[in-house]
Amino acid sequence: MSSVNKNLSDFNHTEIPSAKGMKIGIVVAEWNIEITDALKEGAIKTLLQNGVLENDIVIKYVPGSFELTLGAQFLCEDKSLDAIIALGCVIQGETRHFDFICDAVANGITNLNIKYNKPVIFGVLTPDTQQQAIDRAGGKHGNKGDEAAVTAIKMVALKK
Repeated sequence: MSSVNKNLSDFNHTEIPSAKGMKIGIVVAEWNIEITDALKEGAIKTLLQNGVLENDIVIKYVPGSFELTLGAQFLCEDKSLDAIIALGCVIQGETRHFDFICDAVANGITNLNIKYNKPVIFGVLTPDTQQQAIDRAGGKHGNKGDEAAVTAIKMVALKK
């Protein structure tokens, strides 16, 4: 969780395994695209910096965060992919819609990890405001896409 004391892109304190030879899928929600596109760019940059080849990154889009689970499942069915990163952004509104979407996506992503025995990374921002989303998509708190990419690399390395 990012805060004034934590930057999502700060990995100086931890060792990141080499991602050479890994093939990673990324599924991106189109809703809040200015945020999710920044998350995607952060994830790609981090994957490339750690050894994933550009041709070994598969990117697919879904309409919104609710559809991330099924989009990730489609990518899980590709046996050549080592991990899937699900990127979305659900901003708190005035109704309970936020709660239903966030809960459904979190549970769906968790279930895919277990069903496919493959890392499926929850890279979904759940901020209260648009500014908080910006701050976590390359702003003052770093980029959740970076964090999701590092998590994918670490989980693939753990499995191997």
